[in-house]
Amino acid sequence: MQVKFGTDGWRAIIAKEYTYDNLKLAALASAKYFQNHPLKAKGVCVGYDTRFMSKEFARYTAEVFSSVGLRVFLADGFVSTPAVSLFTKSKELAGGIVITASHNPAIYNGFKVKASYGGPASPEVIAEIESYLPSIDPSTEIRPDEKLIEPVDMKGFYIDYLASKVDLRLIRQTRMKIAHNAMYGAGQDVVKRLFDESMVNCYHCSVNPGFGGINPEPIPPYIEEFVEFFREVETDVAIINDGDADRIGMLDENGEFVDSHKLFAIILKNLVEEKQQRGEVAKTFALTDVIDRICQKHDLVMHELPVGFKYVSTLMATRDILIGGEESGGIGITAFLPERDGVYIGLFILEMMARKEKTLSQLVQELYDEYGFFSYRRLDLRVSEQRKAAIIEKASKGDLPSIAGLPVLKFNDLDGYKYHFEGGWLLIRPSGTEPILRIYCEADSTEKVDKVLSFASKLA
Repeated sequence: MQVKFGTDGWRAIIAKEYTYDNLKLAALASAKYFQNHPLKAKGVCVGYDTRFMSKEFARYTAEVFSSVGLRVFLADGFVSTPAVSLFTKSKELAGGIVITASHNPAIYNGFKVKASYGGPASPEVIAEIESYLPSIDPSTEIRPDEKLIEPVDMKGFYIDYLASKVDLRLIRQTRMKIAHNAMYGAGQDVVKRLFDESMVNCYHCSVNPGFGGINPEPIPPYIEEFVEFFREVETDVAIINDGDADRIGMLDENGEFVDSHKLFAIILKNLVEEKQQRGEVAKTFALTDVIDRICQKHDLVMHELPVGFKYVSTLMATRDILIGGEESGGIGITAFLPERDGVYIGLFILEMMARKEKTLSQLVQELYDEYGFFSYRRLDLRVSEQRKAAIIEKASKGDLPSIAGLPVLKFNDLDGYKYHFEGGWLLIRPSGTEPILRIYCEADSTEKVDKVLSFASKLA
């Protein structure tokens, strides 16, 4: 079987496993699930990103759905993943599909399944869709029903919703200079359509299916040129989004990278302390321990979950979750949507800056002043499957007495293998979407992070 769903849907290399034949299998299996859904009469929607052939793959997916009698709303242009989730939820559809491989290299494409509540399908739903795959006949003839396929402006629908949820007027009054790095992805055009053209500097806001030779992921290895651009154009803050714009990284006024750990903590602090909101908090296994400390201080229930926003989103749809997030740049505020959204989170931070009359670096310093300094870094190692298995086997025993000379205080294997030491932790786990080994570290000093990661990479 060539179709295998992972952490966030099915992803594969274009023309190798990601072919029309395999896409048909994924679409027909998903169609079986949607046909059994209580909202099946409302239909489903399909969106797509800026990757090679995404438009054509989306069109074919819509044709497959129509051929089994499902009504399909098809995006009339490339659109972000959160825009598809929003449309799915707002129109009370049985579900949605996004043709995207998110932050993965350009040779990949993917098939994300969205639940009717407007977030990633739960592990149970994905398992049900996978259970249909063996019974799908690959020779099934697809006879599209054009009457059931309706093109819609999902991007416009999403932009209108953003405008209703963010105080754009307050941000405009500051006349702050905003840089938006869309990384050639589906989030391009959105920020500049919300503000006066003189306020926004766009970077990599054009369609380039090769992503300029980098992975469209908003983290330091892929943003060096953008940092140079940012410092040249005298900009106050930057929003950086991944290929389907559900993830975020930011730059402060000095061009310093602000990762999602700090953004999540800053937003949680604001929701609880400034906006006086209450609720539970959901974070994945690789996210900062500062969240634990904020929750303890404010007596908030915190859920620590396996890596993958689908676990967070499921809780957002079933419990009173205030905010949920993951290490890789995905943050969602339930009042907006039970889905991570890189553009909305960026705008939320801009609104905070405007309301408090503070720069992003000042918001970060406020966090440090109250909860202590912390540093974080991740290494992605491309190793052979044999070597990866050997490393995982060694890490899984939990018997390392020390990490880079630091005594191990606690071991946790919720998702991967996490070693806690004084002032931080090291996590080793395989990626759920790529053939790589990820090594994560957080500590109370940058030097300690560097030391631990150096130790771990030598171990690998």
